[in-house]
Amino acid sequence: MPHPALILIDIQNDYFPDFPGAKMPLEGMALAAREAQALLEVFRARDWPRFHVRHDSVRPGATFFLPGTPGAQTHAVVAPLANEKVIVKNYPNSFRDTALLDELRAASSNEVVICGAMSNMCIDATTRAAADLGFKCTVVHDACAARALKFGARAVPADDVHASFMAALSGVYARVCARAELFT
Repeated sequence: MPHPALILIDIQNDYFPDFPGAKMPLEGMALAAREAQALLEVFRARDWPRFHVRHDSVRPGATFFLPGTPGAQTHAVVAPLANEKVIVKNYPNSFRDTALLDELRAASSNEVVICGAMSNMCIDATTRAAADLGFKCTVVHDACAARALKFGARAVPADDVHASFMAALSGVYARVCARAELFT
């Protein structure tokens, strides 16, 4: 019987405010990573498929997730084990120009559980792509983090950015729930 696959997206050092030299610190990243760690422990205990997605910024002018830097490394709290797949991406959509779709098919997964960062970028892009590819999607909102944005002269706090994207994904694209609600 197929099991859901966990996709941990961009839980990398540059997003952690307490990481020395972090290039893109996100509010709430440490809490989101702890929730992602708890998810990862459940998937490991059940031996269900797990995929660690890491972003390498290769576009000209990139300022964070630069390949080979400590900031681009997966944070220790969710570091992949030797038997866990690592997917390296260069775009917000974790499926674009990567082996993720093939790996999910090889694992016989038709359901994905998604967490990580940023809610308003890679979580959104990957969830929408997964749904379009026919996967049943769940986004674990308390295992995701966002950053404050500006729209014109309007400042949008990180909590509002996160809530807006979770609300937009909820229903049509994904079930959006807290980690504690995932298996209820």
